[in-house]
Amino acid sequence: MNRLHKALDFCIRHQTTLSYSIVSLLTAGSEHIFSSVVFKCPCNSDNMLYGSSFLLAPAFVLLLLGYMVSARTWRLFTGTCSPEEHLQRSPRGTCASFCQLLVPMTAKASVAPLTWIAVALLGADFYECAASGSNLTVSSFCKVNENCSQEMLFRMPCDKELSAKISSKWVSLQAQSQMIGWFLIASIMTVSLISTCVTRCCSPVSYLQLKFWKIYSKKEHELFEIKAKEHATKLAERNTNCFFEATDPAPFHTPSNEDWQKISILYTFNSQEQYYSMIHKYVNTNRGNSTKFEEEGQDLTVLAFVDEAQTS
Repeated sequence: MNRLHKALDFCIRHQTTLSYSIVSLLTAGSEHIFSSVVFKCPCNSDNMLYGSSFLLAPAFVLLLLGYMVSARTWRLFTGTCSPEEHLQRSPRGTCASFCQLLVPMTAKASVAPLTWIAVALLGADFYECAASGSNLTVSSFCKVNENCSQEMLFRMPCDKELSAKISSKWVSLQAQSQMIGWFLIASIMTVSLISTCVTRCCSPVSYLQLKFWKIYSKKEHELFEIKAKEHATKLAERNTNCFFEATDPAPFHTPSNEDWQKISILYTFNSQEQYYSMIHKYVNTNRGNSTKFEEEGQDLTVLAFVDEAQTS
């Protein structure tokens, strides 16, 4: 039981890393299934289109799914087109906030598509099929191979003996694909490390306070879920009882639309008035009626977990 508790504690503390690892593994497994079962290079003039479609189209779909499952995406877009919200925000502020949030959202949504492309390049099936139909490949290979033609290149993915013969004096398409794949992986890891270092350097709080902040956000989200279920259950019981018993409803307080709107705003950090969430800010500013509630601070990438914990 103690080991299970330690394992659960480890998963909770490293849930972000584990989630990215699971997404990457699932993407790699899906790519293997596609390349071995679904993908069949036509070995004709459609090679370029067919190979590129399998290399890029699933990556684009995974990018869209990454946006769809992101908590901050729906927190940002929900209600932004309503007339009331449009009057409250200036176009410059809305555009600036959107651009500031788009970069980290895209970075997180790109984990699965970049994994797909990297694994597909290492496997080389998609790239080999697409490159065999490229005019650039024809000009490169046929310079060092006298008996080379466009039709022969079309058949390369389907005829390994022909592929070895044509590639004997040139780097094979499979080797090219794998080199590009490793370069892409190295570039992703380098950019990830640099961006993580930069965001941590720009953190407005210390390491231990940031750790405490994440614990608070997690606990607040759990308690919010519990209280919301209890409140919704009581309201549903009152309404159904009144319906079946034909009685007048007893007074029951429910947060107004304005209150819900206030705690749903994207979090911004203000060093002068430090709050750990929008609920924390709402409670300590007279339910959002104080002028301090309207004050905005800096929306930092390192604090994105505040909105994600509340919307997940």
